[in-house]
Amino acid sequence: MLRKSFRAPAKINLCLHVLGRLEDGYHEVAMAMQRVELCDDIHLQLGGASGVRAVCRGVELLPGEENITARAARLFLEKTAIDVGIDINIKKNIPVAAGLGGGSSDAATVLLGLNEMLGKSLGMEQLLLLAEELGADVPFFIFQQPAWATGIGTKLELLPVLPEVAYLLINPGIAVSTADVYRRLQLTKGGELANLPRFSVVTRDDLCAALHNDLESVTLPQFPLIAEIKQRLLALGALGALMSGSGATVFGVFTDFTAANKAAEELTAETDWWVYPVRPI
Repeated sequence: MLRKSFRAPAKINLCLHVLGRLEDGYHEVAMAMQRVELCDDIHLQLGGASGVRAVCRGVELLPGEENITARAARLFLEKTAIDVGIDINIKKNIPVAAGLGGGSSDAATVLLGLNEMLGKSLGMEQLLLLAEELGADVPFFIFQQPAWATGIGTKLELLPVLPEVAYLLINPGIAVSTADVYRRLQLTKGGELANLPRFSVVTRDDLCAALHNDLESVTLPQFPLIAEIKQRLLALGALGALMSGSGATVFGVFTDFTAANKAAEELTAETDWWVYPVRPI
């Protein structure tokens, strides 16, 4: 038996522009994405009975669905023609359906972990292609760098060095359906990537000025509490605040981890929200 543990980080969207709806149901987007130090724990075991098994306590799947990490492992075995039993055990620390990319990160981490444990038989380009088959956010977690993502989110460019900040993540316990948010989104943009302001960030002020999420136009009216959380963060000293992805997680930008942690302590004492200060990766 070969066993190894890996960490699957969450992400936040520093900006998210939706440019249009494609015929296949996906949307064309332009996003700035950054990983943060909130991670699921992925434990991989190779050997034993053949096949792929995934266990994730506390996550309920719909009938007929399987965990995305199991799909990732099967895809890896198909691509490499390796025959080995794989057991995946996931400890969830990233809230589910929260706009933080937990499932996508778990899947990417399984691909990267299996590649490491089985001799690095796949290169980066091959891993990115496998990741695209699993979901639009999965390639970002294979990329493992702050990125400007276009297309359906799978065309990735390295972002310039971002200013030093800390983030405070807040989730009020509302599960938001990404598919439903995109379905309800009223597209008013011209769909031209060239017309977007380039994500050019040097200072903390630049970063906060660039914060933008088109999906807030759907999620905030449906869940006014999210807008309230944004205002609360600003009142506690955040330089800026934004909903990540389709929500319901909101993040505040703070000058440093000490300031983010102080705000976290105040909110934890006064609310039952999930609150988590993080540093960017």
